[in-house]
Amino acid sequence: MLKERFNSFRYAFKGIADLFKSQPNARIHLLFTIGVIIAGFFFQVNLNEWCLLILCMALVFSMEAANTALEYLTDLVSPDYHPLAGKAKDAAAAAVLLSALGAAIVGIAIFLPKVVVWCGS
Repeated sequence: MLKERFNSFRYAFKGIADLFKSQPNARIHLLFTIGVIIAGFFFQVNLNEWCLLILCMALVFSMEAANTALEYLTDLVSPDYHPLAGKAKDAAAAAVLLSALGAAIVGIAIFLPKVVVWCGS
């Protein structure tokens, strides 16, 4: 049982590595994540703000991973073009976009007042 748990983590980390190697958008999200973390330390966000930021970052990466998985699976079962395969990929991409937009709104709500105060001082 312990070996199975270890392997499940190993496969998950393998999936994370593939995500960043194969998906340019995941690397863009990673750059934004690094920027948010740096800004969070610079502006000394509080615990509640950190929790919201971390949840948003996890949501975006999770959606990106789910989108990638759906794209791989769709390509496997429908290697030739099919309108439904395209719709499935579009819907998964929309989920990533919606989560990223939500994360951006949360980031603006947290950081904009801090930037205004910082610029005014």
